[in-house]
Amino acid sequence: MKTLEKAKTKNAELIHGLNNLLADLQVFYQNLRGLHWNVKGSMFFILHEKFEEYYNETAEIVDEVAERILMIGGSPAHTFSEYLSIAGLPETKDVTDGFEATNIVISQSGTLLKQVKRLQEQAADQNDEGTNAILSEFIGNTEKRIWMLKAFVS
Repeated sequence: MKTLEKAKTKNAELIHGLNNLLADLQVFYQNLRGLHWNVKGSMFFILHEKFEEYYNETAEIVDEVAERILMIGGSPAHTFSEYLSIAGLPETKDVTDGFEATNIVISQSGTLLKQVKRLQEQAADQNDEGTNAILSEFIGNTEKRIWMLKAFVS
């Protein structure tokens, strides 16, 4: 009986962590939208297009994480008030400078990467290959995004 209770507790912890990730991804998505809309100056054409690419990718992972939460028996967060109450990422507002915007994306991507790596460890501990697969793809994409953006601003 203790083994079943322990498994349920670990699953609940994973669901909680995935909901925190979901909230952070929603904040990140909206931040990317704002950066896409508001960036100005000589970097406009490059960043406007790139931030749109990133928010479209983020929308896809949001859907995958929410569906995964359902698949493992949880209920995904789905209101903005809930996202803001559990998210760790801050909202951005009125950022127009391309370098500042890029550095925000680098920083927030790094925060998400750390969070996802912790969740991947939890999923691996539970032999949850489905969750691990989603998180592994996210890790690779995020590491590439950070690398490319750092090269862009250096």
